[in-house]
Amino acid sequence: MMQQQAYDVIVVGAGHAGCEAAHAAAQMGSSVLLITMNMQTIAQMSCNPAMGGVAKGQIVREVDALGGMSGIISDKTMIQFRMLNRSKGPAMWSPRCQSDRMRFAEEWRLALEQNPLVDFWQDSVQQLIVKNQSIEGVITRMGMEFKAKTVVLTNGTFLNGLIHIGEKHFGGGRMAEPMAIGLTEQLVTLGFESGRMKTGTPPRVDGRSLDYAAMEEQKGDDNPSSFSYLTESPIQEQRSCWITHTNTKVHEVLRKGFDKSPMFAGRIKGLGPRYCPSVEDKINRFADKDSHQIFVEPEGWNTVEIYVNGFSTSLPEEIQFEAIRLIPGFEKAKLFRPGYAIEYDYFPPTQLTSTLETKLIQGLFFAGQINGTTGYEEAACQGLIAGINAHRKAQELNPFTLSRSDAYIGVLIDDLINKGTDEPYRMFTSRAEFRTLLRQDNADERLTQKGYDLGLATSTRMEKFRKKQEQVTELMNYIKSTKVKPDEFNSWLESQGSSSLREGTPLINLLKRSDLNFSSIVQHPLANSIQQDYSQEVIEQVEIIVKYESYIEKERLMVDKMKTMEDLKIPENFDYDKIKTLSTESRIKLKSIRPLTIGQASRISGVSASDISILLLFMGR
Repeated sequence: MMQQQAYDVIVVGAGHAGCEAAHAAAQMGSSVLLITMNMQTIAQMSCNPAMGGVAKGQIVREVDALGGMSGIISDKTMIQFRMLNRSKGPAMWSPRCQSDRMRFAEEWRLALEQNPLVDFWQDSVQQLIVKNQSIEGVITRMGMEFKAKTVVLTNGTFLNGLIHIGEKHFGGGRMAEPMAIGLTEQLVTLGFESGRMKTGTPPRVDGRSLDYAAMEEQKGDDNPSSFSYLTESPIQEQRSCWITHTNTKVHEVLRKGFDKSPMFAGRIKGLGPRYCPSVEDKINRFADKDSHQIFVEPEGWNTVEIYVNGFSTSLPEEIQFEAIRLIPGFEKAKLFRPGYAIEYDYFPPTQLTSTLETKLIQGLFFAGQINGTTGYEEAACQGLIAGINAHRKAQELNPFTLSRSDAYIGVLIDDLINKGTDEPYRMFTSRAEFRTLLRQDNADERLTQKGYDLGLATSTRMEKFRKKQEQVTELMNYIKSTKVKPDEFNSWLESQGSSSLREGTPLINLLKRSDLNFSSIVQHPLANSIQQDYSQEVIEQVEIIVKYESYIEKERLMVDKMKTMEDLKIPENFDYDKIKTLSTESRIKLKSIRPLTIGQASRISGVSASDISILLLFMGR
């Protein structure tokens, strides 16, 4: 057995979680070994060719603000950009882009290769080296032994992965890629609890065989933005997506294959994502609906491959082919490959601390789908936090965590470690109680200083953030101090359908009106200079602060109350069996998760408000 050099951090798996973990640890100064089964599939977009979306777009901006790479890579490789939910309040605005799948993976690999502290090894890890409940390294399938102070497992769907297409099933972590064996079995012998989950992917088709005239075109935004706060010039040229629909004939054909469906026949034991169901699941659960939307998404600038979003399936390939050709625009469709379901091992995340370190093995971290989540963005942010903390553990530094009021990332991790998940966890804005504070426009305000202090966000990023903050303050002072007079503004206000002024008032009061916004106000000659002096990003942030001031203040007060609970520490070895009045379920959950604070205890599924009151009384509060 050959002995290689020792590393500070070993990252197992090079998907979205693994790439962010490796980049973060190396960027902060740790020596990193990234082990992947295939060097050609680093940062592979296994499912849809897109980043962001509702709540997910906020996560990408948070990763970027901290100094991660997902936003930068997305901006470099996007083919279309849209800001979703513009018709709703700013807490709901969510950036999303269509990505060039091949270029996304290429740019991630190049970014990692540019860091001299990142080494690569193509192999699969079959065993962990563990001594005295601490990680010491890994052993690969080829028998190579690598030592490390910390290890981050980001195995995605590869742990005992099983692919299903109709009545066929075979081992694999992705189509045409082998599953990973050995790790689950070892972790279970070490005392970890494991489970099974499933996810699925649609068929891919040849775009040259589609009739786009039969579909509805979906263009990108007229004035596209970007994910990264560092991106100077947003995308100039964009590719369209298209929308079509299933129909009753499609549904009839799909139903013919239900008796051969691995999901309905019970061959798949793992639970799938509730909010991204397969097409057969949709027509079964929503039998009253005659059609479902299909989003036709190009996979890149130059490829003809098309992703059929909304048609995820594991039915027999002949059923898939017959059904898909009944969709308007798909009458002559040629398949590149069928859709399939994949079943894989995961480890309930209640076995982790808030740093994503396992409670059982010191120095061992889990990130991504191994924790029961779904989605590139959810994986990327876990990889970032695990990478940061693996580095800090290796360098004997204090851990880094984010609270629920800091970021969607904090909400996600808090949900996972306290509530666990028995179905693939996906982030939604509704999961965040402080979503007015956790907007996509202010992720830099919330997190860039933290990233800079960690040594992850660069000085260039920090300087850009400071300049933006100075401009926000400057513009806010300007609209507070600039008075508008009735004789100068009334005729214009009437033309806008807004009530006239009786006396002079600061410009900020016009912006507070529900029937006016900055884009209309700057049309007035006396306010026109605002658009010339300030970026759209600055103008937008000031407008949100002004219009939603009362909502923002209300949430800040809620955060202060929550922090009071977070400050109430629970002793590490607290004996819950001493409190006879606690409910049995509560006592079991508290002993299992061992929350660090009363705030964390209050968010554990099964721990009631009365149990928290009992705890507070017992602790003399």
